[in-house]
This record gives sequence, C-alpha cells and structure tokens, in this order.
Amino acid sequence: MTINLDNALGVHPSALALRAQRMEMLASNVANADTPGYQARDIDFAAALSRAENTQRSGQLTATASGHYGTNASAASASRLASGDQDLLYRTPSAASLDDNTVDVQREQAEIARNNVMFQASLRFTDSRFKGLITALKGE
Repeated sequence: MTINLDNALGVHPSALALRAQRMEMLASNVANADTPGYQARDIDFAAALSRAENTQRSGQLTATASGHYGTNASAASASRLASGDQDLLYRTPSAASLDDNTVDVQREQAEIARNNVMFQASLRFTDSRFKGLITALKGE
C-alpha cells in the first residue's frame, strides 16, 4: 500500500510555500518604505492557493523554465508569482505621499504578523499530520 503525501497533507505544503513568498514580499515592502516611487506589492493569497490546489488536484506538471520537464505545484506557484502572475497585486495607499511611495509601514507590519500566525498554523497542522502518519506506520 502506498501513501500519497499530497492527499495526506492536503493544501498545507502549498500554503506554506505561498506564505513564505508573501513574507518575502511584505519584508521587501518594509525595506523599501523610504524609496521614492516604490509601489507596495502583495499576493492575492486566496487566488494563488486556489490555483496551486487545482494544479495539485489535476496532477498537472508545470515547467518553471524552458529546460525543465515539470515541477510540483508549490514550486510552480512560487515561480508564477515571481514572474508577475495575476496573483501579484499593488497595494492601494491609504494616504497620498509626496514621493509616490505607497508603503504604509504599520499596515505592512500588521500583515507580517497576520501572515506569520497563518504560517505557524499551517506548519503545526502539517507537523501533526506527519506525526499521525508516523504513528500509523509504526502501528502504535
């Protein structure tokens, strides 16, 4: 009997990859808070996760570069996001700035904290699934 880790872990590995990429983007926004003309970016997380989940369900392999034969859904999602996919969005500023920078540091910090909590939740869920699989394999 084979164990299909995609079925056992569900969407959480893809969620972890997307949350990590979102954290990088939010950190980049904070790092560029004083850069004139910088436009804050974010990920449409729900759309990106839905796309990754649909790709995973269909079993479709997606090449991330011309020399690749195919990759898993998490890596494919991360690659699409890095290349400017529709899941990347610009933030709408809450207040105009004189230098056209759209970063609101307090908002970015709040999003970082929220993203971190969600990342930890997915990580704990994945960890508990692995522990359950190990228990099942040992027959305890």
